[in-house]
Amino acid sequence: MQGLSFSLPHWLYWVGLIVFPLIAMALAKRPKVTNKKYSLPLGYMILVTGGMIGLHRFYVKSLLGLAFIPVFLMILFSNAEGQKARSVVSDVSNEVRIAERVLDREKPRVDEAIAELDALKAAAAEKEEGSTARKIADRRVARAEDTIAKGQDRIAEAEASIADIGDSLGDAQSNLTFWRNASKYAFYLLLAAMAVDALLLPGLIAKANSKLSFEKESENDRKLREAGIGTMEEDSRFADNWIDRLCLYAGEFTAYWAVIAVFVYYFEVISRYVFNSPTNWAHEAMYLMFGMQYLIAGSYAMLTESHVRVDIFYAPLSQKKKAWTDLVTSVFFFIFAGTLLVTSWIFAMDAISVPSGNGLLSQWARGEIPTSEMLANWSLTQWTDPNIRWGEISFNEWEVPLWPMKWVMVIGGLLLVLQGVSKLGKDIRTLAQGN
Repeated sequence: MQGLSFSLPHWLYWVGLIVFPLIAMALAKRPKVTNKKYSLPLGYMILVTGGMIGLHRFYVKSLLGLAFIPVFLMILFSNAEGQKARSVVSDVSNEVRIAERVLDREKPRVDEAIAELDALKAAAAEKEEGSTARKIADRRVARAEDTIAKGQDRIAEAEASIADIGDSLGDAQSNLTFWRNASKYAFYLLLAAMAVDALLLPGLIAKANSKLSFEKESENDRKLREAGIGTMEEDSRFADNWIDRLCLYAGEFTAYWAVIAVFVYYFEVISRYVFNSPTNWAHEAMYLMFGMQYLIAGSYAMLTESHVRVDIFYAPLSQKKKAWTDLVTSVFFFIFAGTLLVTSWIFAMDAISVPSGNGLLSQWARGEIPTSEMLANWSLTQWTDPNIRWGEISFNEWEVPLWPMKWVMVIGGLLLVLQGVSKLGKDIRTLAQGN
């Protein structure tokens, strides 16, 4: 079965992190549909992402989706057995190669020793019995005979090993071919079934919609609405100023990155277990993304008071006493947030000033040239020259630039400081109002 060698381009990674949340935020703010129907676009998306296990059939309440699961499990089982068979073929082939190397080494040595043996014996016979020359000649004869005897033993063992392994290698290769074909044909069968369902899906969606009995609002939707689940609009009550709104949007923006992780890890699972082609970028891309999400969403968590804290003493306090408590403890917060912002700035500047990075930007970041000179020498080649590599990169094969992540630390620290200022202002207003 063919492998899957796709590697995520760096530009697509960053475009996805920026564009996907914007689209998701726009879609989330659309007017709610009163009478919910099965959606054809959603059906095709499920077909593409989960069609291998029949999720698109389950979406339209068709039990034929169960037929996809055994075929998908067959692919996984065949790939697992194929890996075992490939290991066996590798081990047996290695034994054959070792035996063949023995034959290649020993046969010339034995032939050469046999060819020289008669001459060595004749030379020994010419020497005087008991003389030193005779002893040396006898030792040469003995070494040649020993080389012949041991070499012939090794040759016999190697030939016997090859003869014994021959059938095993053939069986192992046949087993490997069988499981490869089983995986390949099961995959082709699955693709054919998905292609057929791609044509049938509009009819399936229409049939499923025709069976719906619409109601103004289901009991489940009503409970979700009353609980404020499924929308971030409830958090708008925290937004009293532009700082709060900025942090609110930042939290909503990064929340949709979790959806990206679902798709990426789904791709990783399929590529690893169906195509036997694990990626070298999925894990790194996601843990870097979650690190940036953690940093940017810090201000949102502070705005919505979602941080974990021990509030045994804090919760029973009045609003005014809470404001006093927050005002006093804000000193420690600003020490932390300020340190985060300063150290993040240092990390970010170091990341773009590495010698392997963009020469002009690196010189500016290292303080070798002023900002005016850096801007004056800026040109389109900074973006188009393939020899220019922008700053620090990761050490694995994907080699994604790390400096943007370091600058996200600066953004996260700045948002946290701003949110701290907003919180401080609210506490001061609370105390001034005497509430």
